[in-house]
Amino acid sequence: MKKLAILLLFFIVTIALVPKANAQCAMCTANAEMGVKNGNTQTKGLNSGVLYLLAAPFLLAGLVGTVWYTSYRKKPNVG
Repeated sequence: MKKLAILLLFFIVTIALVPKANAQCAMCTANAEMGVKNGNTQTKGLNSGVLYLLAAPFLLAGLVGTVWYTSYRKKPNVG
């Protein structure tokens, strides 16, 4: 129980201390800024595309984790 509390505290501190990252390429940043200034909808499409591409690996990892958890959680049939 103590190890679990320490591990949980570690993850909470790690998540709380994450610095802000600007990880967008220069062309995407310029396109997004100009889209907001000009009032067009390209920025909305760009952001939706980024979220769509981001969701795929997380869904895949969740699916693999769920399958792994359910397959190893089953108790073996005895006799």
